[in-house]
Amino acid sequence: MKRFAAVSLAALMLLTVFASAASAADVIEIRGPVYNGSDINDIIDTYGENNALTIDATKFAAFYYDIDDNVTTETLSILAVPGTEGNVIGEGGIVYETTIQQVDYEFYRPAAGWSNYSLIGFFAEKYIPINPDKADKLAKLVLDSDDKYTIRTGEQLDLGEGYSIEAKQVDVDGEKVWLEFTKDGEFVDDEIISVVSGSDNTWEVELDDIQDEDDVVVLRVHVNQVFQGAVDSIAQIEGLWLIDYTNAMKIESDDEFGNLDNVKINGDTLTITNEDTFTLTRDDEEEIAEGLFFKTADDTRALRFYAMKQITEPGTYEIRGEVAEGDFSWDATNFAGFFYDVNDDVSTESLTVTGLNGGNVIPEGGLVYETTIQMVDYEYSKPSVGWDQFPVLGFFAEEYIPINADKADKLAKLVLDSDDKYTIRTGEQLDLGEGYAIEAKQVDVDGEKVWLEFTKDGEFVDDEIISVVSGSDNTWEVELDDIQDEDDVVVLRVHVNQVFQGAVDSIAQIEGIWLIDYANAMKIESDDEFGDLDNVKINGATLTITNEDTFTLTRDDEVEIGQGMFFKVADTAASDLRYYPFVEKTIDGEVVDDDEDDDNVTEPVDNDTEVEEPTEEPTEGPTEEPTEGPTTEEPTEEPTEADGTTPGFGVVLGLVGLLAVVYLVRRNN
Repeated sequence: MKRFAAVSLAALMLLTVFASAASAADVIEIRGPVYNGSDINDIIDTYGENNALTIDATKFAAFYYDIDDNVTTETLSILAVPGTEGNVIGEGGIVYETTIQQVDYEFYRPAAGWSNYSLIGFFAEKYIPINPDKADKLAKLVLDSDDKYTIRTGEQLDLGEGYSIEAKQVDVDGEKVWLEFTKDGEFVDDEIISVVSGSDNTWEVELDDIQDEDDVVVLRVHVNQVFQGAVDSIAQIEGLWLIDYTNAMKIESDDEFGNLDNVKINGDTLTITNEDTFTLTRDDEEEIAEGLFFKTADDTRALRFYAMKQITEPGTYEIRGEVAEGDFSWDATNFAGFFYDVNDDVSTESLTVTGLNGGNVIPEGGLVYETTIQMVDYEYSKPSVGWDQFPVLGFFAEEYIPINADKADKLAKLVLDSDDKYTIRTGEQLDLGEGYAIEAKQVDVDGEKVWLEFTKDGEFVDDEIISVVSGSDNTWEVELDDIQDEDDVVVLRVHVNQVFQGAVDSIAQIEGIWLIDYANAMKIESDDEFGDLDNVKINGATLTITNEDTFTLTRDDEVEIGQGMFFKVADTAASDLRYYPFVEKTIDGEVVDDDEDDDNVTEPVDNDTEVEEPTEEPTEGPTEEPTEGPTTEEPTEEPTEADGTTPGFGVVLGLVGLLAVVYLVRRNN
């Protein structure tokens, strides 16, 4: 019996070691249109044409898109080739194609040589072809900016990916600046740039032997002004463009990209297809190539899927809807920002624009946001033990739970809905996110019960003893009163899978957690305003918000709709209109900085005024991807490690426990 206990403890310890050693990063999923049909051929017939279903950047927010120039480069197609049937795509039936296009510099000054450049999207990333008309040699675009940056002599401007420029000196007349370009602190090139009348003020760095190509422009810098002051010498830069030439790549015909392995290069066009069949496995994510996936629903009655891109790098990302040119309507199938449950095929939100009549002004009541409560399955779906469904409401692209299942007026954000397994020792806390945690206080001597405690910001909320003996449902529901004047509100559900009382440790295994942020629950009133949406109507399970005043889609601007949702409008002629809705999602964390020596690095801030003697240190510099701006608090999809504690065993403690088990076994022998 002792040997059995020791072996059982060892198994659970091993599970815990691996659970605590692996840390799940936050992930943003950018999805394409949702396709739903009886099988793949039905979907191609319904959504495609000429035996082909094609997705481009106007529909798939992950693909590169320039709204001002209306430029796309990438398409992903599914073809009705032989072998395409059921949920299987035949050989050559997946076609990824991208073609070089010309786009304007952000710093658009054609008279000064800043007009346009060649760009190609490559698996939802922006690349620059080394040869403007050949798609075989590519370097990632690091920076394309028209912001103004002011740097003192001796200071560096961090451009990202380890690249930087430094203002070495300014001449005594304040007409020239000596700039130096470095990579990972190593000298690359330098130049003296003049800003006197008649100069183009632009420095182009050309390098040789970039994938066997010479005279490759890797950096462009436009110096706006130079100032020689009594205290400081400074240069103002407006216009930066940079490629990651050190990691340039050459694409060969025998290269493979995930499940796409048949590569064809025809001048400015790159085409990659699948040589083998591709199965859309239900309830799974199948990688197409380079971080692009097909996500397929867990539904045996139909085939439902979408293409998507997974992002894990820290930063703030724009998630857009389908591009419109007039009156239009978006829901979760064509706006990736809206809540969508692919398994249950459930969406709740819609956004509609009517009454434009060829102009860019939406009349009163012409902008309508509507959302309706729907039922979805728990991630831990076990109807036999009470884990079947719960009500959900998308609210401005966030997932909320109605306090009353059939009323859309009182909402709390969903923090967690998980079917992952977590193993915690007595005395340890499991961080659930947003300041919520549960702790295993004690396990009974028979290993059949566990005492759990629920806290918020370290303060006691509730506790319970959960039994796992046969016949118990093993689920703890925390019900609280006075949540927006409602009583008996379920705020937490926890399913305890196993309890173990060992010779070394007492542990509990949890599988199934559901939590709402009840502490920040809100009530929506009819006189509330959400940005420019200020006419609120609540009709049972449906919430409708419209505009009481006219709403102008200002060209070359981002216009807030409400609650962090915007329209981005293209810089077009007055006779044209092009726009899309978007939200921003943020992955927290520090962006990796290749330059570890920060003592002499200043990241300048934008400066829209004439250069004067600076009184403060500039504080910010350009990055490839925006890291500031409106951030969206996202529900935590998985519990994370609390500060100072680890859910489950740490690796070291786990190993110590294993050694103890070995000792017990040897002693009993």
